[in-house]
Amino acid sequence: MTPNDAINAALALTPEDALYALRARRPSFVDGAEACRASVLTPEEDLGLSSDLRHAVAHRGAAFAQNAAVLAGYPAPADPALRDLASGAMPDDPSLAALARHTDMIVSTPAKASREHLQDLLSAGFTVPQIIALSELLAQVCYEIRIVHGLSLLKETADV
Repeated sequence: MTPNDAINAALALTPEDALYALRARRPSFVDGAEACRASVLTPEEDLGLSSDLRHAVAHRGAAFAQNAAVLAGYPAPADPALRDLASGAMPDDPSLAALARHTDMIVSTPAKASREHLQDLLSAGFTVPQIIALSELLAQVCYEIRIVHGLSLLKETADV
């Protein structure tokens, strides 16, 4: 099991915590989540979506959780061109603005996603493989948000 995975870090879990021990009973879930995280943030083939862009999208999505520990797991990139995207502001670049709108919709109201939203990304210049990669990234961010939230409720209510 990965001892300092993003979920343990967001929950500030240490090997002495009961919740850490509970997660350790399912190492394939812990390691799998961490492997998925790495594959969407820093894949071997980036499909023209830089690591900085991916981190900016992840940071923007993670901000939705209003959880500083989750957000800290997705540091904003230093690239000034991606700063607005990461910060939650609307970027001036039309492609990044389309990506910002899509990110906001997916993390806040995913049931509203439609064919038209994907067409907006295509019209902004993203390819189908890039849209799939961005969807996987946002799915991972949303997964971590929900897992951290659920486990934090367990951590608050009882020694697991």
